Amino acid sequence: MFIFLRDLLAKIIDFVGVLVACSVIVLLATIFYNVVSRYLFDDVDIGLQELEWHLFACMFLFGIGYSLKENAHVRVDIIYEKLGVKTQAIINLVGTIALLIPISLLIIYYGYDFANEAYQSGERSGDPGGLTHRWIIKGAIPASFCFTVLCGIYVVIEQLVVLTNGSEPNKSSQGEAL
Repeated sequence: MFIFLRDLLAKIIDFVGVLVACSVIVLLATIFYNVVSRYLFDDVDIGLQELEWHLFACMFLFGIGYSLKENAHVRVDIIYEKLGVKTQAIINLVGTIALLIPISLLIIYYGYDFANEAYQSGERSGDPGGLTHRWIIKGAIPASFCFTVLCGIYVVIEQLVVLTNGSEPNKSSQGEAL
């Protein structure tokens, strides 16, 4: 049961990871267009500049969860790497349950109101020519942390598998890294 759920979550997380990777291509194309437009044609599009910031923010926000799944997040810990697999699993499990998931739920709770207020007021960019519908980028905050909670559940299952099997998780079932 847990293995099925873990594999299903891995597929969902990998799909979002592919979307994040595609957003990098869109971001690069937008930046390229803006630079060419600005320096060759002396034309500045404020809306596209804001779109760059929004794409970067979404790439970062949704990339957090994907990096958790791939265990690719930054660790600044010289002790952790010397510990056994089961001890690392316990640390990951406690950290995910005690810190990652509660903090993510808090951000979802307050982020929803943040985005909803922007939607209700029809908030838009303060810059002339800027993007309308500011609630979309504000809505990406709680949405990305819902995704992070999903990734946290994946990490919990993965660490439980490690604790019950006594070895490192089977990387072949996790999908391929981007």
